[in-house]
Amino acid sequence: MSTPTLSIEAGFVPMTDTHLDSVTVVECQAHPHPWLRKHFEDCLASGYQAQLLMAGTELLGYFVGMKGFEEVHLLNITVAPAYQRQGWAHVMLNALALWARGQGAQWLWLEARTSNTRAIHVYKAQGFRTVGTRRGYYPAAHGQREDAVVMSLKLV
Repeated sequence: MSTPTLSIEAGFVPMTDTHLDSVTVVECQAHPHPWLRKHFEDCLASGYQAQLLMAGTELLGYFVGMKGFEEVHLLNITVAPAYQRQGWAHVMLNALALWARGQGAQWLWLEARTSNTRAIHVYKAQGFRTVGTRRGYYPAAHGQREDAVVMSLKLV
């Protein structure tokens, strides 16, 4: 007996200040060390690529990317907990890569917590390769720091 597949129509909407209450709720649900609202505000003010993945009025996830010279740096990608393990991260990564190519980027870069093996698996499945480690990059419990895995994807 197979598990039925739910069909959800989803699309991308540019993130604006009016979305930040919903975004910060999802951020806090999904991460032990979430971004603050101020982080999203700063990204929007800087003109970074920030997209919501929506199914009607339901927020499935979002990403924030920063364009540089011939590269884009993924700053945040989050799938709402209720929609995790359904392929939405792949959808968002594909959308980001498509946008980045359109901007002339040759590379996508990101950091992931070394403990976030699920995310690292998703990134590797998308073709990202591990290129280094940033020691003590992320805050961790009890004032500690956690290393980040640095990954990149060649776009051209």
